[in-house]
Amino acid sequence: MIDESLLLSAIHGVTRAVEVVGVAVLLLGAAVSGVRYVRDLRRCPAGAAYKRLRSNLGRSILLGLELLVAADIINTVAIEPTLESLAVLAGIVLIRTFLSFSLEVEIDGRWPWQARNEPDDGRQQPSG
Repeated sequence: MIDESLLLSAIHGVTRAVEVVGVAVLLLGAAVSGVRYVRDLRRCPAGAAYKRLRSNLGRSILLGLELLVAADIINTVAIEPTLESLAVLAGIVLIRTFLSFSLEVEIDGRWPWQARNEPDDGRQQPSG
């Protein structure tokens, strides 16, 4: 049988690793977005480069937030399963979900339930 303290230490380590990866995604995404922005400034108008910067940066933030939420879920469910920690987790998930939703609207420029403006490739779009 596995020692409970060893198992909790392993779960805690996994949680911290996921958090570190989430923060790394945020930082690396910001750096890559900045480099792409500078490159795009040389190739296209400033307005288009700025839109791409926001889109790239927003997607990096979304991915980082997803990883941080996953770490919070692991931590709350596996390590501290109390009503208070579940309430804190619910608040964190609610706030991060709102941020994710807002970022997606910013990136795509439309509500998620609105149809995409796809280029016409000759196929008919389903009506609905």
